[in-house]
Amino acid sequence: MRIAALDDEPTQLELIRLTMEGLGHECHGFAEGKALLRALRQETFDLLILDWSLPDMAGPAVVRTIREELLNRIPILFVTNRREVADMVEALGVGADDFMPKPIRVGELSARTQALLRRAYPALHETEVVFGPYHFFPHSRTLHVNGEPLELKHREYELALFLFQNMGRLLSREHLREAVWGQGPEAPSRSLDTHISRLRTKLDLRPNNGFLLSAIYGLGYRLEAIDGDALNSRPDALSTSP
Repeated sequence: MRIAALDDEPTQLELIRLTMEGLGHECHGFAEGKALLRALRQETFDLLILDWSLPDMAGPAVVRTIREELLNRIPILFVTNRREVADMVEALGVGADDFMPKPIRVGELSARTQALLRRAYPALHETEVVFGPYHFFPHSRTLHVNGEPLELKHREYELALFLFQNMGRLLSREHLREAVWGQGPEAPSRSLDTHISRLRTKLDLRPNNGFLLSAIYGLGYRLEAIDGDALNSRPDALSTSP
């Protein structure tokens, strides 16, 4: 998953980064609230971890902007020196999802982070994921369409599964590259576009088939179910097998 961490203390930011990477996530650090807000206008993340006291604006103001101006529903966890009940009430009142006082305890941070991610993205934690005719088996890395196996190359499968697991979400190009290619040498921009084009064709992702894989200029891509028969994009519409 792609995590954004906001804290002006380098040692705290590094501890959060190492903890998230230890869980297998990518973590991007920010030292100022305005820098994070600028990034959120161009990039997408799966979770935000932020401090309260920042050099340019208070943590609650950052959350309020994210919720009210950017209309972003990213899960948000406060990790802060504030520890009064009134602080927790204020944090949750402006739109945060959880609140954890410092000093950071790695085990607790890991548990709270994973719990938020499970609640926000249930499809990412299923052993099987079904959207209409598309039946993914993540453990065996296979896909069946209308009951028949469909052969996909490694990156094609990873990209297809990630798009379906995030049905309805706008995903930035960098988010998709990191999810499929990792944070090593950056995948060329055209490679992502080529994979998207191949998936449209191989999976027949078109409006007449109930799904639309669209490019959002300057941002990224979004896969949507646009037909009731194709299953809509709500997590509770997922059909999963135990």
